Amino acid sequence: MKLEFPTWDPVLFDLPGAIDVRWYGLMYIAGFLVAGWILKRLARDRFLPMAAEHTGDLLVWMLFGVILGGRIGYALFYDRGLADPIRIFEIWKGGMSFHGGLLGVCVAFVLFAWKHKLPLLRLGDAAALCVTPGIAFVRFANFINGELYGRVTEASGLLAMRFTTDSAALREFGIAGLGDPRSKELALQVATGHRTFESVADRLVTQDGLGRSVDWESIRPRLDWAAVQDQVPYRYPSQLFEGLAEGLLLGLVLYVAYRLFRPRHLGAGGYGGLFLLGYGVARFGLEYVRQPDSQFTSSDDPIGTVFLGMTMGQTLSSVMIVTGALFLARGFSRRSEPVAAPSAA
Repeated sequence: MKLEFPTWDPVLFDLPGAIDVRWYGLMYIAGFLVAGWILKRLARDRFLPMAAEHTGDLLVWMLFGVILGGRIGYALFYDRGLADPIRIFEIWKGGMSFHGGLLGVCVAFVLFAWKHKLPLLRLGDAAALCVTPGIAFVRFANFINGELYGRVTEASGLLAMRFTTDSAALREFGIAGLGDPRSKELALQVATGHRTFESVADRLVTQDGLGRSVDWESIRPRLDWAAVQDQVPYRYPSQLFEGLAEGLLLGLVLYVAYRLFRPRHLGAGGYGGLFLLGYGVARFGLEYVRQPDSQFTSSDDPIGTVFLGMTMGQTLSSVMIVTGALFLARGFSRRSEPVAAPSAA
């Protein structure tokens, strides 16, 4: 069943200057707001061993762990330019590594637990129970941005759609090598009829970030999605698949497990293990419809395998699956452990 990619503007509000209000950044904020609400509920249920009014401190540590870990991970594997100490905090522009963010949160939790003398594994359980809404939100933002789309499929493929952000479409529009991301986004709005060329002309750069002149008068006639869409392949909307599986479905599984096992909850680390196992399985399977990471692909290996025939995502997910299974088994074996009382820390 084929669908049309909506080509929404990634910017919700254009503000004067370099900073815009983007859906991507808002989805992170929404994710942390929901996570904060869940953490308070867990503390009031005496599952999270700290006072409810102090969960905001934990949330701040999580925030910095996600940003620093996610951005550093993305810089190491995808964009070395993010090593710039200013650019690394520009999360509204996109560019985050989930596995890097996960490691960042783990480091933040170790430091937070050590500082406040709290049980590290129970903090991890609380994080597992509160993080999945944020995953769903961010995957939806990836969809709005038209990034991280899936592999090529037939028009009859599941929810198949042609992305205006596809590299084939950008070449047809004549903006594939454009170094200014916002000008590229505005050009796509023109190509799909959401805006007129005259309404955005004064915002299109005449010299991009790479120092090259941009001739918009020659590009303008090519900004016609109806004329080029037949040259663009159908793809899976893997961002939506990931949001549903890694976010909503996994979140539902964790919620059911939390309700099912109370008041004799899984031992410390059990819910964290369930999250790692569930996310790892979902991500491993969805790698088969997700577009391979270009830095690992070649003419001899178009899939981009890095270890035992697996992609980087599958390799990292395999580690999550094994680790998660071990922690989940540990949680089942220690279900008789009492839940700690809230700490004054």
